[in-house]
Amino acid sequence: MRALVMMRWKLGAIILTASLCALAGCKEQDKVVAGDELASFDLIQDRIFTPTCATAGCHASEHDNNFKEHGLVLAKGKSYVNLINILSRQPDAKAENLRRVKPYNSNESLLYHKLNWDATHHSGKQYGLPMPLGGNPLSVGQIEFVRRWIEAGAPDKGSVVDTTLLNDKTPSYVAIFDGLKPPAVGEGFQMKLGPFTVSPNFEREMFSRQIVGNNVDQYVNRVQVLMRPGSHHFILYDFNNKSALPPLNTVRDIRNPDGTTNFATLLSMQNHVFWAGTQTQVHDYYLPEGTALLLPAGASFDMNSHYVNKTAQPETGEVHVNLYTLPENQVKHVVQALNLGNESFTLPPGKTTVATKTFTFKKPTTVLMLTSHTHKLGEKFIIRIKGGTRDGEVVYESTDWEHPLIKNFPVPIQLLAGQGLTSEITYTNNTSKTIRFGLLSEDEMGIIFGYFYE
Repeated sequence: MRALVMMRWKLGAIILTASLCALAGCKEQDKVVAGDELASFDLIQDRIFTPTCATAGCHASEHDNNFKEHGLVLAKGKSYVNLINILSRQPDAKAENLRRVKPYNSNESLLYHKLNWDATHHSGKQYGLPMPLGGNPLSVGQIEFVRRWIEAGAPDKGSVVDTTLLNDKTPSYVAIFDGLKPPAVGEGFQMKLGPFTVSPNFEREMFSRQIVGNNVDQYVNRVQVLMRPGSHHFILYDFNNKSALPPLNTVRDIRNPDGTTNFATLLSMQNHVFWAGTQTQVHDYYLPEGTALLLPAGASFDMNSHYVNKTAQPETGEVHVNLYTLPENQVKHVVQALNLGNESFTLPPGKTTVATKTFTFKKPTTVLMLTSHTHKLGEKFIIRIKGGTRDGEVVYESTDWEHPLIKNFPVPIQLLAGQGLTSEITYTNNTSKTIRFGLLSEDEMGIIFGYFYE
């Protein structure tokens, strides 16, 4: 499947070949150096973490926007204890029991994988977004310096890696965006957003409603997405109210050029229903055999793209989406979108409130994917199973209200009639007003989205 994506990462092999020594040679050259030479970890801190990672909004402090999601501070004096043998919070890495840094084993250290933008070196697995997000990738020498430090036991003291590696500025990758080849005639549809410009030191998030191009009902069992580097996420949204659709083929930015909020765009988001999405640059999602999403005749979606550019140069964003269809006679189960909202909570001013609501199903239900939606007061969104042998089990947890986790279940959740899901949402109302459910950005929401079939 990855071969079809046509995102060619070049020069990745340099890490393993001519510009770097063989592993045996590395072990001989990288010996602890006594004297006044800076410790290898201090060099990683000063040359890599401090200028590219421990920046405002990323990994600088507990007050960064996404800290509750990643829980990682890489500021000087704090980074080492936050890395060594600490279990990663990234869902895919956590499922594999990866540590942020596992001494003597770079292949089981998430830090090494996150710094390698060429995913082929870890079998094409996507451990979230490559780092530094919105910045330039590390050089071959920088990545190799980190790898050797880990293989030497990841000490906090002592020089254990050849420091001249940090002077190697060879690019660790060159990305050539060829886009996705459209599905063959009769096998699906392609949608595109961009190319568009992301200004220097700017986050650009936009929406654009576009027609899919199907004149009759179709059934989609595979969603493929490919984006240029720098993307934070991409989502296809359907609409609750089809009589209040935004204009076609018009870009609606969330942020104005000066960084202020475009409230008209924010208001239009309240009509959204999740249909498909990804938080990785390369995405190829297959629904289980015999299942498919209904694509009604004349369908249109809001294409939502978010790019981060922390460089001093303009960057280009672009998104290609392929929707592959299945003949109706091969569809045993039509997958539907979950839309389970709690509208009955009250959030007193200046307090933290946990709002819970249980949603039960009248028929046996199979859940394939879960995600969530709140506004800015939502701190944590937990979903538990209600009823049966798995009663109370947490199957979903997200702490990022702007970009919630999209969790697919390789083994679907099977629920019997009378069983269901419970949303458990923690809100902190730091305003002076009582907040309730509502459609405006000053209001709050608490919705479970996802895929299911009966």
